[in-house]
Amino acid sequence: MKLSDWTDQKVENIIGNLLRVGVLTAAIVVFFGGAIYLARHGRETADYHVFQGEPEAYRQIGGIVREALHMRGRGIIQLGLLLLIATPIARVIFALFGFVVEKDKMYAAFTAIVLVILLYSLFLSV
Repeated sequence: MKLSDWTDQKVENIIGNLLRVGVLTAAIVVFFGGAIYLARHGRETADYHVFQGEPEAYRQIGGIVREALHMRGRGIIQLGLLLLIATPIARVIFALFGFVVEKDKMYAAFTAIVLVILLYSLFLSV
């Protein structure tokens, strides 16, 4: 498909498919991680008397990927959640690309602002 052939309908179809595939992929990854976690820890008794936050490995993207590659259930679940968070961000990035290709400056500007706000809130806010 040439960039000049892009229409609003084609961009909307691709964005819809992107959202469907992203959410479905995230759900499958979370389900797979949950199955592994339950198979290994399903019979453990939960201790709710003392709050225990997530270990350091699950607080950074590199640690999550490393834990998922080692087939640890919680790491795979966290990876699925990262995929779920990345899906709407990918949608905004693709929409921005579509507006730029269509030379729609106003919507491209608004979408760029939304993308900056999303990325700021994800990476820089405390």
